[in-house]
Amino acid sequence: MGNKSRSALELPLAAVREDARRALREDIGAGDVSARLLPEAAQACAAVTAREECVLCGRDWFEEVFRALDERVVVRWRVEEGAPATADQAVCELRGPVRGLLSGERSALNFLQLLSGVATRAREMAAAIRGTSAQLLDTRKTLPGLRLAQKYAVRVGGGSNHRMGLYDAVLLKENHIAAAGGIRAALRAASSAEASLPVTVEVRNLDELAQALDAGARWVMLDNFSLDQMAAAVRERDRQGRDVILEASGGIDRSRIAAVAATGVDRISCGDLTKNVRACDFSMRIAP
Repeated sequence: MGNKSRSALELPLAAVREDARRALREDIGAGDVSARLLPEAAQACAAVTAREECVLCGRDWFEEVFRALDERVVVRWRVEEGAPATADQAVCELRGPVRGLLSGERSALNFLQLLSGVATRAREMAAAIRGTSAQLLDTRKTLPGLRLAQKYAVRVGGGSNHRMGLYDAVLLKENHIAAAGGIRAALRAASSAEASLPVTVEVRNLDELAQALDAGARWVMLDNFSLDQMAAAVRERDRQGRDVILEASGGIDRSRIAAVAATGVDRISCGDLTKNVRACDFSMRIAP
C-alpha cells in the first residue's frame, strides 16, 4: 500500500482506521451504485494531482480508505508526508480494481485536502513567528470526529498541540472561575484535585493577571488582550521574576500572529488553524 508516513508524529492507527471507515459508511452506505456498472474484474491506474501549492498531509488516511475497500489497491507516493507540493504536481499513483478506486476516490481526497489545508496553514503561521520565542499551539476548535487527524496535521505543519480534550489538562476559563468563586479559589481546587495535570488559568485583563500571579499560577492564558496589554503582561511577569508561561489567545490569525509573537509571549493558541481551514485542491484521474 506504500510507505508508512507516521514517523515520530505518534499517529494512532486505530483512529485512522475508524476515521476511514466512518467516512466510507457515510459515502457508500448500502453500496456504490455507479461503480457497480463497471466489470468487477476490471483493473485501472489513476493519479492524484495537487492543483495548488500546499504541504502534503494525510497519506495514512488516504491509504486506509482504499485498504478498507480493497487491499489489492496499491498506492505509490511521489511526495513525502509534510513535504511541499507544487501546483499541477502528481503526488501519488494508484493501481488496482477500478471499482475500489472509484468508490474510495472522494473519501480519500477529502482527507488529503482537509489535512493538507491544516498543515499548510500551520506551516505558514509557524514561519511567521520563526526567530521569536513563541510556540504555535492549536485548540479544541476542530471538526467533530476529526480532532486527532487535525491535530496531527498541525504537527506536520510545524505547530504543537494544546490539550487534546477535557481529560488531559486543566483550563480554568471565565465560567469555571465564576463558579469557583474567583481565580485563587479555582486554582486551589485544581491544584488539589488534579495535581498530576498541567493547569492553565484564563485572565481577561491585567488586574486578573495580577491575581493569577499572586495565587501562584504557572500557566496563564491572556484572553483577547491587545498587543500593548500582552507586552505589559510580559513585563510584569519578568519584573516579578516568575517562572510562568504566558499564552496569547483569542482571534489570532495569520495577519496578527507575528505582532503577537513580538510582544514576548511564550505560547500563541490559534483556533484559526483548524476551525477556519480552507481545504487544498486535489484531483484524481483514471488513466485512459
